[in-house]
Amino acid sequence: MHKYKSEFIEFMISSGVLTFGDFVTKSGRRTPYFINTGNYRTGAQLYRLGKYYAECIMRSIGGEFDVLFGPAYKGIPIAVATATALYSDFGLDREFCFNRKEVKDHGEGGALVGAKLHDGDRVVYVEDVITAGTSIRETLPLLKSAANVNVEHIIVSVDRMERGYSGKTASEEIRDEFGIELHSIVTVREIIEYLRSNGGDPEHIARMEAYLEQYC
Repeated sequence: MHKYKSEFIEFMISSGVLTFGDFVTKSGRRTPYFINTGNYRTGAQLYRLGKYYAECIMRSIGGEFDVLFGPAYKGIPIAVATATALYSDFGLDREFCFNRKEVKDHGEGGALVGAKLHDGDRVVYVEDVITAGTSIRETLPLLKSAANVNVEHIIVSVDRMERGYSGKTASEEIRDEFGIELHSIVTVREIIEYLRSNGGDPEHIARMEAYLEQYC
């Protein structure tokens, strides 16, 4: 495992973002672990988070894109932090935008804030995690209604590697349905590997593995 991946897992644990217990995902599944990016709440944490996303982008796809998009709400600070880190660490000055949950009917109006999208723009979608791909399906039509953009890559912090709606994993469904490749800083299997190699709670590991057996 690359050093930046293990450091990111440590970062999630120390920030209270990777937690263990009994939770329900957006897709309605009961899960023994949860990734709550809402627990990133300081400037230092957002600074580090952006650097991990920026490194994942550069390792996965490089700088050949025009705009970062972060879906409301948790994708908004991710997009901002990533755009900042891309500039500070790699000299890439890229635009970013995000959506409103409610369309604004006054002022500048519209559903998007930030970069004005144009036909042909290459958009990188940044999200916290992917489980069943629900939020991606909800927001892609919004992007396409703004302009005929090309969304070819999604960057997430954690790929939970779970089945979507057809028996394939959510990332496979998104690729097959929309032609979009998913890239993650880490996968759940890498988290399990890290926990097993670094004295993680055996009960947490066993429950995560059982969950994967059921839903992956």
